[in-house]
Amino acid sequence: MADVTALPRLKVERLSVTISLRRLACEAIKRAITEMDIYGQPDEIRLDERQLSEDLGVSRTPIREALTVLEQEGFVRSVPRRGLYVVRKTKREIIEMITVWAAIESLAARLACTRATDAEIARLRALFGTFDIDPSEHISEYSQANMAFHQALIRLGGCDLMSELTENLFIHMRAIRDVTIRQDNRAQRSIVDHMNIIAALEARDADRAARLVREHTFGLAAHVETYGDHLHDVPAAPHEPARRTFG
Repeated sequence: MADVTALPRLKVERLSVTISLRRLACEAIKRAITEMDIYGQPDEIRLDERQLSEDLGVSRTPIREALTVLEQEGFVRSVPRRGLYVVRKTKREIIEMITVWAAIESLAARLACTRATDAEIARLRALFGTFDIDPSEHISEYSQANMAFHQALIRLGGCDLMSELTENLFIHMRAIRDVTIRQDNRAQRSIVDHMNIIAALEARDADRAARLVREHTFGLAAHVETYGDHLHDVPAAPHEPARRTFG
C-alpha cells in the first residue's frame, strides 16, 4: 500500500464554526434592530447578551463577538459599567443623515431615468397599488411600502456604492420615517409625492425626478426640525430605570 503521509496534501485552514455563528448572530441582531421602533419610545434600548444567547440558541461567545462588530459599525454603543445600547441619533444628527440621503437619492433618481427599465419603474408604482390617496387606515403597511420605495429608488440608480453608503443610514431613516409618517398628515402628502416622482421617472425627466426626490426628502428634514424636539438629547449614560432590554 502507498504511504498516505507521502501523498500531496491541500493546504487548507481549519473551518471555524465560531466565525460562521458570529456572522449569523451579527446579521440576526442587525436585522432585529433595523425592524424595531428605536425612536417611537423614550427609553434607551439595552442589549442583554445572555438573553440574546438564549433567543438565538448559541453560546455567548459569538454573541459577544457579533456585538463587537455591530459597535464598530455604529449600530450599538458601549456605556462603561452599564452595557451595550442601541445607537440613537440626536435631532441634529438625524437632520444631517436626511440631508445626505437626499443627495444620494436625488442623484439615484437622475441616473434611474436613463438606467432603469420600464418594468423596474412599474414595480415602484405597484408598491402603492393597494393604497388609496389617504393610506392612514393602513399606516403600518404603508410605512413599510414607503421605505421599500426609497431603497428601491436608490438601487435603480444602478450604482452599488450608493446602496452601500446608505445601508447604515437605513436603520435610522426607517425608524424616523416610521414615526413621522404618522404625524401631521404626512402619509397623505407622502403618497402624492411618490406618485409624482414615479411619473417623472416614467417620463424619463431626470431634472424633475431629482428635484422632486430632493424636495420630498428635505420635507422630512423640515418636519423633524419642527416636531423632533424629543430627539434633541440622547443621554451618554442612560439611567438604570429608563432602559428597555432587547431580547
